[in-house]
Amino acid sequence: MPFVLLYLVVEIVALVALGSAIGVGATLLVLLAGSVIGLLLARREGIRAAQAIAQAVTNRQVAHVELTDGLLVAAGGVLLFLPGLVTDLAGLLLLLPPTRSLVRRRLVRAAEERAPGLRTARIRKSGPIVDGEVVDEPHPQRRMDTGPLVIDVPQERAS
Repeated sequence: MPFVLLYLVVEIVALVALGSAIGVGATLLVLLAGSVIGLLLARREGIRAAQAIAQAVTNRQVAHVELTDGLLVAAGGVLLFLPGLVTDLAGLLLLLPPTRSLVRRRLVRAAEERAPGLRTARIRKSGPIVDGEVVDEPHPQRRMDTGPLVIDVPQERAS
């Protein structure tokens, strides 16, 4: 409840300040233009994000950047639907690729601080993939009192 009250106070103060600076008619035009431009931008960036996700899936890549961009574009679209000048500005900023990149990096850094395993997963995703198979039965040449069994892999299969 306190956040809703804070939201209302910030929006009213911003609208009154802009209205007193440029006039009521111009303020309404700014709100309308911001909404129209924002909706067009949201559509364009949403399509781009969906295409980037599809491309990453097609290439069998981890799509964390594309998914985060899609999430931020959706959040920007939601902010544009909320009435007010401050939310329109925040939504427009989330739809612009440079500011979205900054927000994405901060979100990833915050998520990695909360869950350190995410950082290692992001680093490991670009490593080599080794094709192999799991063998459940014990190797006939391995004795139980020796160390781990090392099997040489032929070079044509290792690459």
